[in-house]
Amino acid sequence: MGFLDRFKQGLAKTRDKIAGRFRAILPIGQAIDETVLGKLEQTMLAADMGPALVVQLIEEVRRAWKAGRIRQTEDILPHLRQELLTRWPAEDLTIRFAPQKPTVILIVGINGSGKTTSIAKLARYLSKQDLKVLLAAGDTFRAAAVHQLTIWAERIGVPIVKHDQGADAAAVAYDACDAALARGMDVVIVDTAGRLHTQDHLMRELEKIQRVIEKKIPGAPHEVLLVLDATIGQNAVNQAKMFSRFVRVSGIILAKLDGSAKGGVVVGIRDQLGVPVKFVGLGETPDDLVPFVPSEFVQALLTD
Repeated sequence: MGFLDRFKQGLAKTRDKIAGRFRAILPIGQAIDETVLGKLEQTMLAADMGPALVVQLIEEVRRAWKAGRIRQTEDILPHLRQELLTRWPAEDLTIRFAPQKPTVILIVGINGSGKTTSIAKLARYLSKQDLKVLLAAGDTFRAAAVHQLTIWAERIGVPIVKHDQGADAAAVAYDACDAALARGMDVVIVDTAGRLHTQDHLMRELEKIQRVIEKKIPGAPHEVLLVLDATIGQNAVNQAKMFSRFVRVSGIILAKLDGSAKGGVVVGIRDQLGVPVKFVGLGETPDDLVPFVPSEFVQALLTD
C-alpha cells in the first residue's frame, strides 16, 4: 500500500467521526439560513478547528450565501473545502534538506505525545528513500527512553549514538553530528527529553541543544519537528505556542490522528501558528507515519 492509500485508510475514523456530524446538520435540499450557520459553527468548534478560524470561515460562508454564490446546505462543504485548501502552500509540507549532508532534524514534544515512536517511523520513512539515517538518543533523563529508541533503531536497521542516563543531552547531539559527518550520513534525527511545555528550565535546555548543533553544523538543525497528540485537540495548539518560544519549530508531526475525533486541530495549528503539519501518525507499525496530504485531509474532514 502506497503512502497516499495509507493516508486515506488512516483517516477513516476522522471521516466517520467528524464528517458524520457535518452530514447530520447539512441535509440535502435545505435552504441556508442563520440557524444552519449556527449549527455549522458549533460543529466546527467541536472538531477543534479553533475559535478564531471558525469565526473567519463562518463569515466567509455567510458572505457567499448573501452574495448568492451558495444557496443550499449541500453547497457549503464544497465551498469550505476550497477555502481551507488555500491555507496550505505546497512547499511548506516537504522536509527542508540541507544543501550539504547531513540534514539535522531535531524532534521535540512532551512525554506521552508519541515522540519516540514517531522518531522511529520517521527514520523508517527516510531510510526507505535510500537515505542513511543516524539516531541520537538525546532523552538522557529516562533510561527507558534510550532503551526504547535503541530497540527501534535495531528493528528498523539504523545506527544510534547514545550516552549513559543523566548525560548532557547537548553532548549526545554534538557527538551524533560528529559521527554523521565522519560516516557520511544523510540525516541525523535528534531525540530530546519529553517535557511539559510549562517547565521553563527544561524548555531552555532545548535552546542549548539547538545552539550546540548549530555550532557543529552551521545552519542546523534544518528542521525542528514538534510531535503533538491529535487526541488532545486545542491543547496541542497551546503546546506548539510554548515550544515555539524556545526553538524554531518548522513543522508538526501529528501522532494518533487515526483515533482522533479532534482532527480539525490540523487546520487550527496551520492558521494560528503558521506552522505546517508535515507528517501524521496513522497506526502502530513502523510504516504508519506518512506525509500530510491537505487535499485528502480536507476531503475526509468535510465529506459531502
